[in-house]
Amino acid sequence: MTDQDTRYEAVRSRDARFDGEFFFAVETTGIYCRPSCPAVTPKRHNVRFFTTAAAAQGSGFRACRRCRPDAVPGSADWNVRADVVGRAMRLIGDGVVDREGVAGLAVRLGYSARQVQRQLTAELGAGPVALARAQRAHTARVLLQTTGLPVTDIAFASGFASVRQFNDTIRAVYAATPTGLRAAVRTSRPPTGTPAAGIPLRLAHRGPYHAAYVFDVLEREAVAGVEEVSGPAGGRTYRRTLRLPYGTGIVAVDERPGAGPRERGTGRASAVHPGGWLDARLHLTDPRDLTTAVQRLRRLFDLDADPYAVDERLGADPRLAPLVAARPGLRAPGAADPEEYAVRAVVGRTAAASLVRAHGKALDAPCGTLTHLFPEPAALADAVGPLAVALADGAVRLDPGADRDEAEAALLAVPGLDGRTVAAIRARALGDPDVAPPGADVPDTWRPWRTYAFHHLHATEEPHVRVLD
Repeated sequence: MTDQDTRYEAVRSRDARFDGEFFFAVETTGIYCRPSCPAVTPKRHNVRFFTTAAAAQGSGFRACRRCRPDAVPGSADWNVRADVVGRAMRLIGDGVVDREGVAGLAVRLGYSARQVQRQLTAELGAGPVALARAQRAHTARVLLQTTGLPVTDIAFASGFASVRQFNDTIRAVYAATPTGLRAAVRTSRPPTGTPAAGIPLRLAHRGPYHAAYVFDVLEREAVAGVEEVSGPAGGRTYRRTLRLPYGTGIVAVDERPGAGPRERGTGRASAVHPGGWLDARLHLTDPRDLTTAVQRLRRLFDLDADPYAVDERLGADPRLAPLVAARPGLRAPGAADPEEYAVRAVVGRTAAASLVRAHGKALDAPCGTLTHLFPEPAALADAVGPLAVALADGAVRLDPGADRDEAEAALLAVPGLDGRTVAAIRARALGDPDVAPPGADVPDTWRPWRTYAFHHLHATEEPHVRVLD
């Protein structure tokens, strides 16, 4: 069976495990969909497959209004891969092309713009501009359908250079005008997001999601003034402040699980590996930060992971099998701000709270117990020392496109950092799914998911593995 035959079988069975891993388009309708789309399965000879939504859009297909393929989780490959394509996709997701252009993306990757264009197009069927355009279209749809912001404001908040470019893109991707997209959702429910109320979000994930463990970690680590976790277990809400490229943000994410996809006409959850979402609300001082804020939350909550691949590999190990069975879909929490996490890993929670009070920037309008942004590295040079200096002057890079091996080597060169701390930073700040603590006796069969294996062990309170959080 060819790879395309396997993909068609996934479409035929509406298998949500593959949502975001590939897209399919139907030549007779001009529409592209996610694999789990509930519509009637098209005939095989009418179907084309694409690695990215941008590639489908570039071939002239518009997004399905029924399954909303632009809202799927991102491919887990971009978290796993350390090559230039994986690094580029993480940077594009963070909004670098919108802020710095393709030239800025290329500089961060250490390649020429032509090389980046060639590699992305060859593998993904779309270059950086097309990939960023698809992301802008999704951001615009979210703002149109969840907020009352004026359409012109949404155009620029989404990253478009002009209103005309915005209108043309929305028509091409969704076969509707911006006002038409907004009117369609208003028939069922009015927009609830306003500058005061915030933007309501559904942060999609594939497969099972063991929210309790993630919220346990976040609650244990929460730094006063910057973060808080409130509510009873099973119904907690995590809130924190965010420093973003254009302004600041405050986000609230609920532990309560969202609904998975439904079988058409039954009201029952799909039997084919349903996904779901985390409900969130985001307050931004500048809506241009929406894309970046969402991507940073996705990394913090590890929402683009592939729990099926992780659980299959680790569940085959006799030591880990009962742990995987007890916590299917266990995630490896990341970091909303990589530089912040690195500082916190070195100084600890109590000292981090002191740094916030002494050096953090106070919010113009405090929100409950959230009063400050975590201080930037440049403000911590005297208080924290060599690590803060290395982060501030760029000797250590921890942005989404950083080369993980180079970052680890740079961290190890910082006086005062030991191997265990560097391993924690690599796992959490850089989102590496395959990290083991130095000196740990780890079987090769745990690769490439060693980070997840140690989180499973951590969840059992084994004292010698408390190093990756």
